[in-house]
Amino acid sequence: MRRKRGRALDGWLLVDKPAGMTSTDVVNRVRRGFDAQKAGHGGTLDPLATGLLPVAFGAATKTVPYIMDGTKLYYFTLRFGEARDTDDADGAVIGTSDVRPDDTTITAALAAFTGEIMQVPPVFSAIKVAGERAYDMAREGRAPVLEARPARIDRFELIERLDDDRAVFAVQSGKGVYMRSLARDLSLACGSVGHVAALRRLRVGPFTIADAISLDKITSGADNAPAPPALLRPVATALADIPALALTGIEAESLSHGQAISLIGLIGRIPDGADPAGGIARAMDGERVIGLCRLDDGWLRPERLL
Repeated sequence: MRRKRGRALDGWLLVDKPAGMTSTDVVNRVRRGFDAQKAGHGGTLDPLATGLLPVAFGAATKTVPYIMDGTKLYYFTLRFGEARDTDDADGAVIGTSDVRPDDTTITAALAAFTGEIMQVPPVFSAIKVAGERAYDMAREGRAPVLEARPARIDRFELIERLDDDRAVFAVQSGKGVYMRSLARDLSLACGSVGHVAALRRLRVGPFTIADAISLDKITSGADNAPAPPALLRPVATALADIPALALTGIEAESLSHGQAISLIGLIGRIPDGADPAGGIARAMDGERVIGLCRLDDGWLRPERLL
């Protein structure tokens, strides 16, 4: 069997992504910088966007779905007056409006975009339609008609008005919410058109931009030496938002071998945030994370062992 190239590293790297790069570009550059065997990212950022891009190495890639399910925090600048085909500043102008809504109009419109809403994704998105990426179809002049899908918006707030054309918003949301769609739809609700002129992500699950580092720090080692593993955070840090369940050594051993554990024996230890009917818990053996388990039908079943 052919040996994998690079170092076998496990952990998370928090990158402050610069504008003009795709998320895949960042992952490839980081993987080379660490000379790592395996890496992937925890949630795509558009090339125009900056901010927090969590990159998973090795075993951390197993926890990517839980990071992507976590709460996100974004700041974006909406530019009124121009609709773009990509719904951001990188696209071509497809419509204009002379209407510039005032702050009162904007604030009144925001209420309809908070809570559980239905959202139509941007045509230029990675959503698959009949096996093809929507953005590939759009680039070829075959833009698909995308269906509205559920989205959860916990906070959508006007935080600064730069001038008549531009306003800055804070958005806290769940998984799969498109800031470009929010900008497009809010503009329309205010009687105008608009697009995202700038976008920055500040939080993904338990990770925040305060702990992110620039790409230059990763690739600035002397003599092209690989970046030090000390820059990586432990795999388990991605799971900090998931309720912890303390196990005995015997229980941890059983779980590690794929065996389910009766919830009867765990009464009094099940954390409040873990739903006994299908919820997820972070199984702990002392300070060591065993993995993620699901509480289901009276049993604790291993779902993702680390």
